[in-house]
Amino acid sequence: MFVTHTLDTAPADSRPAMEATARRLGGLPPAVAKLATSPHLLNGFLQLSAAFERTGLDPLARETVVMTVAVRNGCLVCIDMHTAALRGLGADGDLVDALRGQRTLPDPRLEAVRSFVLDVLRTAGAVEDERIRAFLEHGFTERNALEVVMGIGTYTMSTLANRLVRA
Repeated sequence: MFVTHTLDTAPADSRPAMEATARRLGGLPPAVAKLATSPHLLNGFLQLSAAFERTGLDPLARETVVMTVAVRNGCLVCIDMHTAALRGLGADGDLVDALRGQRTLPDPRLEAVRSFVLDVLRTAGAVEDERIRAFLEHGFTERNALEVVMGIGTYTMSTLANRLVRA
């Protein structure tokens, strides 16, 4: 139902993002080609994900946020892409398997991230003080807690859009 765009068929406002993505990844992922139907969504997601990459959360913590959202929302293309990202970061196979299987993570610090993501989603942001403290006790800050919310929002948009377009 949704068009898989090329640089020739995509809306003009999507083309710069498509070109940049293709250069960075060595090709244009089908998900990006489909999301290009909406330049606002594609550009908005890419800008938000780039901003999320600049947060104070370390790379494994960021990928824990993303994978927790992707698995929860059943976005298979997202799970595959971020499994590869985790492996590229040198993540342990047990960590990757636990994230993909929605199980307790072997790393207590990253489990605090995963649990906090699920708490935020479960409570629509009204996380209990004791659960916020549990997150903070693993060396995270209040700023990091808000950055987790940013990651949840960014990757909820991505996972839902990717599922909608059958990426």
